[in-house]
Amino acid sequence: MIFIPLFAMMMAIVDFSFAIFLRSTFQHAVREGVRYAVTYQTQGGMGHDASIREVVRRQSMGFLNGRENLIHIEYCDPATLACNVSNDPGNIVEVSIENYRFGWFASLLRDANPLSITVRASDRMEGLPGGVSPPAR
Repeated sequence: MIFIPLFAMMMAIVDFSFAIFLRSTFQHAVREGVRYAVTYQTQGGMGHDASIREVVRRQSMGFLNGRENLIHIEYCDPATLACNVSNDPGNIVEVSIENYRFGWFASLLRDANPLSITVRASDRMEGLPGGVSPPAR
C-alpha cells in the first residue's frame, strides 16, 4: 500500500530534479556562448555565429546534439534597440536556447505535457584590437 505512492513521489522528485539540472546546464551553455561571442573568437573554418553555436552545443553536455536549430544568436543595437544588426563592437549579443522540449520520465506526463525550456544570456560586444569584425555567418 505504501509502495505505489512512494514510487510516485520518487519519480516526481527525479523528474523535477532533472528538469532543473537541464535548465541550469543550458543556462551555463548560453553564458559560455556569450562569453565566447564578445571576444570575437572563431574556430577554424567557421564564421562567428557557427563558432558560437558549436561552443553552446559542446557546453550542453550532449543534450543539444542534433538540435542545433534551437540555438539562436541575435545582435541588437543598444541605441535604437533594433535587432538583427551586425556583430560590430558595442552591439549587444544575445544567445538563447528556445523551446527545448523535455519529456517527463513518468509515462503519464510524457506525451501530454512536455516541459518547454528557454534560456537566454546577453552581453555587450567588446572592441577589437585590429578593428575588423569577423564575418557573422
